[in-house]
Amino acid sequence: MEYAYYPGCSLETTGKPYDVSVRAIFKELGVGLREIEDWNCCGATMYMSVNKTVGYAVAARNLALAQDMGCDICAPCSSCYTILRKVNRHLEWDTASKAKINEALAAGGLNYTKPVEIRHPLDILVNFVKIENIIKAAKFTFNGLKIAPYYGCQVVRPVYHFDDMDEPQTMDRLFEALGGEAVDYPDKVRCCGGMLMTTFEDVALRLNNELLCHAEEAGADVIATACPLCQMNLESYQQRINAKFSTNHKMPILYFSQLIGLALGIPPEKLDIPKMMIPLGDTKLLPAIARKAV
Repeated sequence: MEYAYYPGCSLETTGKPYDVSVRAIFKELGVGLREIEDWNCCGATMYMSVNKTVGYAVAARNLALAQDMGCDICAPCSSCYTILRKVNRHLEWDTASKAKINEALAAGGLNYTKPVEIRHPLDILVNFVKIENIIKAAKFTFNGLKIAPYYGCQVVRPVYHFDDMDEPQTMDRLFEALGGEAVDYPDKVRCCGGMLMTTFEDVALRLNNELLCHAEEAGADVIATACPLCQMNLESYQQRINAKFSTNHKMPILYFSQLIGLALGIPPEKLDIPKMMIPLGDTKLLPAIARKAV
């Protein structure tokens, strides 16, 4: 089992722990990741807002490179995952646009004629590696650790693919199979505000405060996310949220892949856990992960 790995821009910078931990758990589980050589930014939504055809062509270059590798794509970033899937659907639906995009790709010696699938690591873990095999590979149990799975607003939208849009369960099932408790709270697919933190900060701070409050009210020990922007907003702005709303948030915000890595027995430093902004030493997270075989 091997995938063309598309880390995207965030996983090379602010979301580096996500990249490190995804690579680590896939290696532990025997899943091959070959990084797409000379990949480029997917363009997110900004390229498309300026010129849709150009935006699609920029993203389609990555699809063409993966096609030439003969592999489906693994895209951990929620935005990259959504954009690449959106472009794939657009090329399928709009043959005239596909011709224009392939004309642009041809200038770089590429074409995109044999569509590849874009998969999220959660999809790969649950539906291809399979939960029962992850349990067999696990060395530790979460021992009742209360985890708030936070999917965010992109990974399960705009159309159904590997999880339910309104009540996704892939993270819930993974954590509970490994001995954790996936807490139920109303915000698991609500938007964190995304880039509003740089344009309408008051709105974004309020959204993130509500997410943190509801997870805390549900008894969560940690929030697990699958999006680098969600992770950054929820973690790095807690001090500012506390000052604005007179709260006392000290909630660890980990990538789901870091938690899975701990269960697999991968040392925290090899998952970049010590680099997170909210130290786990301030919580009961690590003591809750019992040192015993699942």
